Amino acid sequence: MPASASNKTSVQQFPFLDLKAQYRTIKAEIDAAIQRVMESQHFILGPEVESFEKEIAAYTKTHFAIACASGSDALLLALMALGVSPGDEVTTAPFTFVATAGAIARLGARPVFVDIDPSSYNLDPRKLEAALTPKTKAIIPVHLFGMAADMDSIMGIAKTRGLPVIEDAAQAIGATYRGRPVGSIGLCGCFSFFPSKNLGGAGDGGLLTTGDSEFDDRLRVLRNHGGHSKYECEVVGMNSRLDALQAAILRVKLHYLDQWTAGRQKNAERYSELFKSCGLDRVITLPRVQTGRTHIYNQYVIRALRRDELKEYLRSCGVPSDIYYPIPLHLQRAFAYLGHKPGSFPQAEAASREVLALPIFPEMSVVQQDLVVDSIANFYAAGARV
Repeated sequence: MPASASNKTSVQQFPFLDLKAQYRTIKAEIDAAIQRVMESQHFILGPEVESFEKEIAAYTKTHFAIACASGSDALLLALMALGVSPGDEVTTAPFTFVATAGAIARLGARPVFVDIDPSSYNLDPRKLEAALTPKTKAIIPVHLFGMAADMDSIMGIAKTRGLPVIEDAAQAIGATYRGRPVGSIGLCGCFSFFPSKNLGGAGDGGLLTTGDSEFDDRLRVLRNHGGHSKYECEVVGMNSRLDALQAAILRVKLHYLDQWTAGRQKNAERYSELFKSCGLDRVITLPRVQTGRTHIYNQYVIRALRRDELKEYLRSCGVPSDIYYPIPLHLQRAFAYLGHKPGSFPQAEAASREVLALPIFPEMSVVQQDLVVDSIANFYAAGARV
């Protein structure tokens, strides 16, 4: 093992996600795609977006794909299309990014949280039934970190109660559940193309998938000011259209997505092998791929005792890491009006104290990965204090 860095002095970190390395491998194709759009001078929706929608629909094995301005807008549009309004309730998990519950709250509806399964970080379906009421309008499971929620159980409960399921697949494009791509199981799937996602644009972007033609039409109307034509407003919609430049860039990247996913999965497998060979699996909890699912590792997340000390020690060694998520949604100030207190959702709260995401981008070198593992091993071997 290399000597550990001083816990008093920080050294230069390698990137948590090296987008520059990714760009270098496809620069000519990306530049050509941008040039194609610039020469066309067609920047809003149009042929590039339509082609991208068809390609994503094929990739996710859905009939329809509707591009929009962001993953957050995708969630909002899905709820708008369902007619979610003040007085309604929408059930989701408290351990996710704020956009999931934020979309519910923006429409005046009440986010109703269900605690997570600690082994997957996804909504625990065993606790779902008790959270449903006559006011429940929809269920939003989140496929967190790149692995699908327990969709058979969730869909079974939803079917019994006659409720639509919106899949928050912002972190999970390419993941599957019992052979089915995420985004093709519920009424619709919501995706994000934020630059840090496995399929990331050069800015914001999002998309919805659905197999329902009426829902598809409703979404297309809502994303474009509420009308089928430019000056016809049928309902109150919004301006949430994917730029053609983003679509062109994402079309190039989509060709490489499976290759990049394989790279992440290879890195995840190597991480787990290295941690086990060092005996670190006795002091940290490694990600576990549950039966019938594929994991696309938008994040490689461990659970660690003394997590905050470990994170600071890694920083001093030049190792980047991040915490997804340090505060569960029910304890965020924005949702204080819901009346939840510490202890309301213990599994989400425990995860927020212990999770740590390690770098896992496809271009990551063996040397970088060894540094991550060796630094963690040194921390626990020495009982390091920072």
